[in-house]
Amino acid sequence: MKFIVFVILILTLLALSGVPSSAEVYKWVDDKGRFHFTDDPTQIPEQFRPTMERVEAMEEKSETKVGNPASTQKEQPYGDGLGKDETYWKSRVSEWEKKLKVLQEKLETSRVKYNELTERYNDSKSRVERTSILKDRERVKADMDQYKTQIEEARDMLEKKIPEEAELGGAKPEWLRN
Repeated sequence: MKFIVFVILILTLLALSGVPSSAEVYKWVDDKGRFHFTDDPTQIPEQFRPTMERVEAMEEKSETKVGNPASTQKEQPYGDGLGKDETYWKSRVSEWEKKLKVLQEKLETSRVKYNELTERYNDSKSRVERTSILKDRERVKADMDQYKTQIEEARDMLEKKIPEEAELGGAKPEWLRN
């Protein structure tokens, strides 16, 4: 009798081992547009919980098949592994290129203004006027420093962060060129 129960138990386990089971997976997007997945909704930061989506994931509980990995992977001709397409990547690069150009123009305008203030300071004989010019020049210098920092950030995005994110997502390198 115990033998029959044992055989039935083994057969049941073998029959169920190839049946797919579903697991709840949650998807959310952060401030930088990155997709995140988790099976624990408490791991999602509070501000992103209203936008989270429940994704049905299928887990196949069977033997691992050995074969050509290229034949088992599905190609996504219109997007990367994160679901972002060529248009997304080109617009992202274009946006940062525009920001960089605007910041460089602002920096150049500030440099011209700084030089003009320096000339006015050097030409001025009035102590009151020189003090006023010096304050204006310090404000312009602070603006220039801020623009330089923002330019470095834009360059970092264009040269490092966006390419790294694209590579991580499996985007084609030509999608990052305008």
